[in-house]
This record gives sequence, C-alpha cells and structure tokens, in this order.
Amino acid sequence: MEGKRSGSMHCKVLRRLKELTRSIVEDLANNRLPIIYIDRFRNYCMDGSGNCYCSSGLSNGKEVVTLKRESHARRLDVLLRVLLIVQQLLQENRHGSKRDIYYMHPSIFKEQATVDRAINDICILLQCSRHNLNVVSVGNGLVMGWLQFVEAGRKFDCINSPNTAHPIPVHVEEVDNIISVAQYILVVEKESVFQRLANDQFCKRNRCIVISGRGYPDVPTRRFLRLLTEKLRLPAYCLVDCDPYGFDILATYRFGSMQMAYDAKFLSVPEIKWLGAFPLDCDNYCIPQQCLLPLTEEGLNWSCC
Repeated sequence: MEGKRSGSMHCKVLRRLKELTRSIVEDLANNRLPIIYIDRFRNYCMDGSGNCYCSSGLSNGKEVVTLKRESHARRLDVLLRVLLIVQQLLQENRHGSKRDIYYMHPSIFKEQATVDRAINDICILLQCSRHNLNVVSVGNGLVMGWLQFVEAGRKFDCINSPNTAHPIPVHVEEVDNIISVAQYILVVEKESVFQRLANDQFCKRNRCIVISGRGYPDVPTRRFLRLLTEKLRLPAYCLVDCDPYGFDILATYRFGSMQMAYDAKFLSVPEIKWLGAFPLDCDNYCIPQQCLLPLTEEGLNWSCC
C-alpha cells in the first residue's frame, strides 16, 4: 500500500514539474515575462485569541517572482536549474543531497543557502515534501532503546541491545513494521548526553526510546520522531539546555523550522514536552551565581529574535 502511495505521488510530482516548466517556456515563447506565485507559510502565531489558522497548513499570503526584477531573474535561473536536476533524479529513480546539487553548479549557485531556498520553493510550487523530490539529507541523528523497525527491507533491532546507538534512517518514508514496548520517547539535545545515557545503561532500566539530533535536528530526525509518535502513540519529552539555543531546538521539534514551515505538519511534534532546568529554577532553588554561564552577546541577540 505504501509503495502504491509513493508511486502515485512520484507521478504527481513529475506531472506538476512538467506543467510548471511548460508554463514558463510558453510565457517566454510568447514574449511574456513569466510570473510565479509562491505560497508563504509560517509555523508560529501572534494571535492570542486562538481564532487563527496559523497551524492549519494554509498559506499566509503569496510571494511574486518575476523577471521584472534583476534579483528575481537570478532566482528564477537557479530555480530552473534545480528543477532540471530534480527531474533527472525522479526520472532515473536516484537520490541526491542538497550538497550534491550545489556542487553541480557551484560557480552559479555561489552558496548552499541558494540551493536550499530553491528546493523549498519547488516543494511549495509542486505541493510536496522534500523527500518526494528524491532530495535527501545526510543522516545525523541517533536512536537507541526499546524499538524495532524495518527500512527498505533492512531490519533494525534496537531491543536486543537497547543501549547501543543506531543511525536514524535517511529514507523515513520507507520505514515500516515498527514494534516497541517503550513507555515514552526521550529526545536529548546533545550527543554527549545521549552517550552518557548509553554508558549508564539508561534504557536497560527504563522502557523508553532515546533520540538525539546531535544539536539542531535534521529533517530525517524530525520526520522519524513524528513517525514514532504517530505510530506508537507514546508521550515525547525533550531535554535541552536552558539557553536560547536549547529553546530554539525545542521549538524546532515542537513547531518545525521557519524555512520549512510549508511542511510543518510532517516535521513537528506539537505535543512534545519540555524537560530540564527552567529559567525560574535559578531563583526557586537558589542556584549560586557561579554555577551559571553568562549570556553571550550572540545568545542575547538570538533570544531577542
């Protein structure tokens, strides 16, 4: 069934890609300046009434890209080049990373962020997720605990050695046969904390699944966490530092990232709970000043964003 859904989406994405490209070529052939309307999304809300649609998956306005502006002409050039690469990946049933795409035209793209933006724009225009383009991330996350699953026919059995780290699958859409006897999922910010829990045999004494994105979580880590919470119906907790970076990492797990707000429903876990020291704990528990680290100027600017 999953294979049929994937095949159907594959065909839809290719069809939409060809329709988009055809409309641009027809405009140029008829001496019309192509105009592209890109929906814009957000993953936060500033409406305190609760009567809003910020998390409904609906767009929050449109951005107009046209050749009338020089900066937009370059952006459209990059978009078409990346579209061509994506089309080749889909037609040849191959996968590539964002970094792979960048190195195909480094002198034109100039920086990785240019490719990242184009891929996000393409996902919005084609109404799909990044993995539907066969563009994958290099896996960075780790998992251990009372969990067993299969990815593309390969079995991962964490249960036999619950304190052994396993890489989080890159192709999360190919994960199935998920089995677990865990009671909760614990997400930790840092790899050092993950390794400390492994060394202390934490999962041997606690029926749980432990995940780490090793800092800011990549897309596979967030998609994998979302998949586990959906399939296993387990509570999830996030242990992060009590500083602006920790709060931002928690917010990324809970609400998704700004850059991929269009895909937040597949990359966020709104029900995840915050674990760790709270800012008020410093006063409530009379923690000595010498035990605290001063907030750097960079951290202060981050917290004000």
